[in-house]
Amino acid sequence: MDDSTAAIEKRQYAEALRRHLRAAKQLRQQANFDPAAARARLYLREWQAGRLARSHAGLLASTRFGPAARFFISDLYGPKDFSSRDEEVERILPLLIKMLPASALRTVALAVELDALTEELDSAMVAELCRVGRIEQIDEGAYAAAYRAVGCRAERLRQIILIRETGEALERLTTKPLLSSLLKMMRRPAQVAGLGDLHQFLEHGFNAFRGMGSASDFLDSIDGKERQVLKRLFDGVSDPFRI
Repeated sequence: MDDSTAAIEKRQYAEALRRHLRAAKQLRQQANFDPAAARARLYLREWQAGRLARSHAGLLASTRFGPAARFFISDLYGPKDFSSRDEEVERILPLLIKMLPASALRTVALAVELDALTEELDSAMVAELCRVGRIEQIDEGAYAAAYRAVGCRAERLRQIILIRETGEALERLTTKPLLSSLLKMMRRPAQVAGLGDLHQFLEHGFNAFRGMGSASDFLDSIDGKERQVLKRLFDGVSDPFRI
């Protein structure tokens, strides 16, 4: 890839990153404006993280795949609030564009796009669960009914695709021979500069995928199960998460 092509790619990833950061920030501000709404969002995120842990228990228990599975549930899709990470990215985006290789910038852009889409879907789920009075008593039946009421099948499929694309991007990062040393070297300076969350995200993802080797089996397992869950939820089958 020549320098001009790399520069064009960087600009494209940076613009996508700006767009998704704005969307995620706006949705989070709306969710956190009312303390009751913020609690409701947390109830939903905790339930969903627990469901993912149950659905992918085999990956979590695996010596090979466990670190990557934990990274996905905690750093990509879980009850954690990613506001600090995204504010860090927004604040130093011009510097990131200069310093990070295009592959790393794309990885961050995919993660933030996933975050923004998840915020959008979760906001709709919270509204529906609150409407029927089940936000503090979420179970599989209440979740499935709210999921179908919200709909957004195309967006749900996009969410699964983004999970896979983010994983593939992280796997490609592990082939960069100097990135591991750079991440270690930047750990303390990043914390001092108030960039600890962003650095932690990159380092956790890099280490989880580097230790796994090929990510194909791991990503195939997540992709396959989540597509099955999506279909079973929309089809209205009983026990939609038993796969």
